[in-house]
Amino acid sequence: MDDSTSCEAVAVTAPSRTLFTPRVLVPLALVALYFVWGSTYLAIRVALESYPPFLMAGTRFLIAGGALYAFLRWRGMPAPTRTQWLNSAITGTLLLGMGNGLVCFAEQSVASGLAAVAVAAMPLFAAVFGGLYGHWPRRMEWLGLAVGFAGVVLLNLGGSMSGAPLGAIALIIAAMSWAFGSVWSRRRDMPPAAMNTAAQMLTGGAVLFVGALLFGERYPAMPTMSSTLALGYLAVAGSLIGFSAYLYLLNTVRPALATSYAYVNPPVAVLVGALFAGEAIRAFDIVAMAVILGGVGLIAMARERRA
Repeated sequence: MDDSTSCEAVAVTAPSRTLFTPRVLVPLALVALYFVWGSTYLAIRVALESYPPFLMAGTRFLIAGGALYAFLRWRGMPAPTRTQWLNSAITGTLLLGMGNGLVCFAEQSVASGLAAVAVAAMPLFAAVFGGLYGHWPRRMEWLGLAVGFAGVVLLNLGGSMSGAPLGAIALIIAAMSWAFGSVWSRRRDMPPAAMNTAAQMLTGGAVLFVGALLFGERYPAMPTMSSTLALGYLAVAGSLIGFSAYLYLLNTVRPALATSYAYVNPPVAVLVGALFAGEAIRAFDIVAMAVILGGVGLIAMARERRA
């Protein structure tokens, strides 16, 4: 092979490699989390019109996890080791079984505004749990966390903040479980790449089915079409795309940036509700969204300064 051929080969392969660098993949993963997971608030509410919470969440994750696991094994990826399955089961229980499952449970009785505030507290819990492992947020990240949380509080001022006490407690436990699972899993032997997503969804989905059994939940005899479509959207977009993006960020960037979606999801949920459910947007809501995005910007700037 002559020199000109070698140069051509480098010119062809270099751009394709560039596409798979963190500089490109991190922003794409953040966009997926911000907008896809923001839209799941409405999807969960629609799915709950027919399906009970734990059974709905378990079905979502088992379908998505089973399909992804079968595809990866068909492509030749080795199955997780016994230790990796155990770590995936613990993380899947914390993130999906308790984190997502309790949010679905709470949305039956708790106002959406209160749910948004509780979920937005998750990065603060993650910062505390990360500090227990010696990784406290930097000064600018603390500022971004505070500004982002203040924006979510502003977003909910004047809204319906009342809810059943049991639902409110469930939201707090959900935020703490998701935060601890996110921090804990970063220091464990987990399956590689997409297999990590599949293993956690399978184990988390199984835990949710156990919860559904304990609560006596059953599939509806005649679910509505809209609820079934919402369940399908949650399985494909919310689980396969969103959860894969989240696990990638957990292993690539600092926890403050990986968990910043909790601040962006509430305003996205407001916009989705306005577009598809006819919910009104006040001028005060727009101000609050700007504050939230400002907090996320501070967190992103802290990451860039470190880089």
